[in-house]
Amino acid sequence: IYEKEKTISVLFLVQSAMIAAIYVVLTIVFAPISFGQIQFRIAEALTILPASLRLQFPDLFVGMLIGNILGGAILPDIIVGSMATLLGAIFTYLLRNRSKWLAPLPPIIANTVLIPFVLYYGYQILLPIPFQMLTV
Repeated sequence: IYEKEKTISVLFLVQSAMIAAIYVVLTIVFAPISFGQIQFRIAEALTILPASLRLQFPDLFVGMLIGNILGGAILPDIIVGSMATLLGAIFTYLLRNRSKWLAPLPPIIANTVLIPFVLYYGYQILLPIPFQMLTV
């Protein structure tokens, strides 16, 4: 039984590292559209993983944190952006038994609500916050 538990935890750890690494790679490879005033972060599609895989939100948080650091984001963006991804993934996990169609909503809502404030106050992009909510 111990060997089986050890194998499962090693497998889970490797899977977690892979998800974080994929998030980082997608963020950096698509950096021109991942950062800036108008953002389309392809890696955020991974935030629906907690709907089908168990407890994958820490991996996404770590991936976002590393991706933002390597992408040259400012400290408020590193912190708030990573928290937005974490919140989106946690709420996706909590909604996993309700409907698979609801899985994308928490990450969309978290990023729509939080990131425009980082753009406005952190990066001094002085467009109206409601407009920035549409561009993230």
